[in-house]
Amino acid sequence: MDRRRDDGYEFTSDPDRLDLGLVHDWLSTDAYWALGRSRDTVDRSVAGSLVYGVYRPGDGRQVAFARAVTDSATFAWLCDVYVDPAERGRGLGTWMVGAVRDHLAGLGVHRVLLATKDAHGVYARLGFSPLAEPGRWMERRPA
Repeated sequence: MDRRRDDGYEFTSDPDRLDLGLVHDWLSTDAYWALGRSRDTVDRSVAGSLVYGVYRPGDGRQVAFARAVTDSATFAWLCDVYVDPAERGRGLGTWMVGAVRDHLAGLGVHRVLLATKDAHGVYARLGFSPLAEPGRWMERRPA
């Protein structure tokens, strides 16, 4: 799936376009949920997910990343949503997540979960809301 904004930023679901070294650097050094994540873990997580990137006009440098862990039929977990700090404030994260949501919906995936510490407003604008039945959901965390 490819989209282009009027200002030239490009969104794609093509995994071959990803700069995995850059993605690893972003996640392992700046993303609160992934600090210290190894390159091997990033590579394996990308291999097992649908992945998305946003690329800058002109030089085509990657400026954002997201991935969805999904069965591509009924359910997805949206995670590792990241926008380069130098590119923030341009609506790229909202645009990217909207494109991911649309891509997943086109596959028939209508239940998409995510977790965020500080971006509830961004996701709410795209139709996300707190769990309707949080008491039904469970999780297992390492000891």
